[in-house]
Amino acid sequence: MQNVLIVGAGAGGTAILKLMLHLDYMRVTGMVDPNPEAPGLGLARENGIPTGEDWKGFLAHDLHLIFDVTGEQGVFGELVKSRPAHAVVIPGTIARLLVSLLEENGQYIRQLQTESFRNRMIFNSLDEGMIGIDTAGTVLFFNRSASLITGFPAAEAIGRRIEEVIPDSGLLRVAETGMPELNRELTLANGVRVLTSRRPLQDSSGRRTGAFAVFRDVTGILELAEEITNLREIQSMLTAIIQSSDDAISVVDEEGRGILVNPAYTRLTGLHEEDVIGKPATVDITEGESIHMKVLESGKPIRGVRMRVGPSRRQVVVNVAPVLVGDRLKGSVGIIHDLTEIRSLSEELDQARRLIRSLETRYTFDDIAGESPEMKLAIQQARLASSMNVPILLRGESGTGKEVFAQAIHNESEGGKFIRVNCAALPGDRLERELFGEDGAETPGLFEEAEGGTLFLDEIGELPAAVQAGLIRALEEKEIHRIGGSRPFPVTARVIAATNTNLEKLMKEGRFREDLFHRLNRMPVHIPPLRNRREDIPLLAEKLLPRLNRDLDRAVEEISAEAAGLLMQHEWPGNVRELENVISRALIFMQPADRILGRPELAAVFRAEGEGASGTLAEQLDAHEKSILKEALTSGGGNKSEAAKKLGISVRALYYKLEKHNLL
Repeated sequence: MQNVLIVGAGAGGTAILKLMLHLDYMRVTGMVDPNPEAPGLGLARENGIPTGEDWKGFLAHDLHLIFDVTGEQGVFGELVKSRPAHAVVIPGTIARLLVSLLEENGQYIRQLQTESFRNRMIFNSLDEGMIGIDTAGTVLFFNRSASLITGFPAAEAIGRRIEEVIPDSGLLRVAETGMPELNRELTLANGVRVLTSRRPLQDSSGRRTGAFAVFRDVTGILELAEEITNLREIQSMLTAIIQSSDDAISVVDEEGRGILVNPAYTRLTGLHEEDVIGKPATVDITEGESIHMKVLESGKPIRGVRMRVGPSRRQVVVNVAPVLVGDRLKGSVGIIHDLTEIRSLSEELDQARRLIRSLETRYTFDDIAGESPEMKLAIQQARLASSMNVPILLRGESGTGKEVFAQAIHNESEGGKFIRVNCAALPGDRLERELFGEDGAETPGLFEEAEGGTLFLDEIGELPAAVQAGLIRALEEKEIHRIGGSRPFPVTARVIAATNTNLEKLMKEGRFREDLFHRLNRMPVHIPPLRNRREDIPLLAEKLLPRLNRDLDRAVEEISAEAAGLLMQHEWPGNVRELENVISRALIFMQPADRILGRPELAAVFRAEGEGASGTLAEQLDAHEKSILKEALTSGGGNKSEAAKKLGISVRALYYKLEKHNLL
């Protein structure tokens, strides 16, 4: 059982809570949101889940997963620092993806539960009473009709000796001798006369495990009693349910031998019953391990395993659960899904990502605060650039607001979509397909998608050599060639590139083409770091307050002079992004009714940052890792590829760690 804490009770947190409530292997130990009216808190309380406004009181040692669905980077960083060493903090973006994948997994579980429910419904809907015992005479099952006929409550019958429930029952005799007794009349203690048939229960090896009785009032149709007591008929009925399922199903016994497959299984794997029945569970696997055998060894369900099956090596995902009779493992049942469905989901996610890229931009030049000469010059250059249809190169340290400038330029131009691409976040071949499209593909490349608008290429210094060549063609000839195609496609999208790396150094090292640099550098805009325009810090802080108030449910109206002075003393290696993070963390320390952000709240944030050497082992390791990352970035001149190479990790892994420590 995995213990889960959900931080954030808005729409995202509520969706995760609803999903967790349907998973038998997940237990929500708490839900937190500073807004007591958040919708998820009410749902949590309805289900007996503890709630609160501060997540710190919920960080128990036995916590396994923490979902951060607040949308605030600061909260995520605090959770990572404060979590138990073994707990995993999942940010909101990944949480939503996980929700999507877990909902699919939950669907598979619910399908199995539905089949089980149907079987129980059939068992309790029959007019005939059904009783089963083990070899010791203990009642194992007792259906609704048995309770009505005998007058003995089913809940009280289970676990009792059969003589206590039906004094004259012959079930124990049948369990001992193994001899069936058919169509025997019996008068119960309440005076009801029944016609009963008793049969021994045996496992697949022929060993007796108990006895089973089916009976009904003799006023009914006596000839139906024998049909209902016939276990083969019951098996046929259950088999018919499985056979009609659209899901591929395979069932094995406790020794791992195939005992049942349905038509959907045959269609999916290309194997027939004679290829599987009575054969080892590994017979259908062409790549991977038998999940049936793993489940039989552990007695626990295993879900979401990929493998290849059948002669055509079909790629599938498998969910397998044990079949338990009482406490005994009698086999396992597997549900197999073609990965075509998952590929379809992946395509939908790609489409969603494209949609997110083109969401309406929100920043304009009015959102850019700055009265320093350096900032005024940057704004003046950017405004001038917005009136010209030429490539623009935004240069500045990480966190200075390059994307804000890019959106402002786009909105000032009033044309088309704004498509953002992080050149360092995708492998070279994937990035090339994304930008230029693929011949014969249904969806166009991002150059075509941004037609008449703006294509924002962030981290341009990380652009692979092959993609650099295609970008030069697009800038020089105003046309592109799709991957694998020969026909040119005209493009009119304005290109805005951004970087925090030393492109001149990359050109000397042969990692960035000089002709591409000159094409992009026709209209450069240098955005100054925050430490070089300290007089803008109070203005920026006041500008950030309204949005952070909305996000954190605070009502702060101003920043005190002492607090502003403290802000101006800081070096701000993370620039505006770090400033926003510090203010948001300070607001968390405040009460919803507070109106002034003072020095104590900010001092608490800076003190927490400066005390990285104390705390738990995990906190100290995090602080040390953050220091190493800063040093690697500084020594590499801000070049993330260089930093990743120096640290011996992939660029993607570096981005994950930078995001974890708020260094992006």
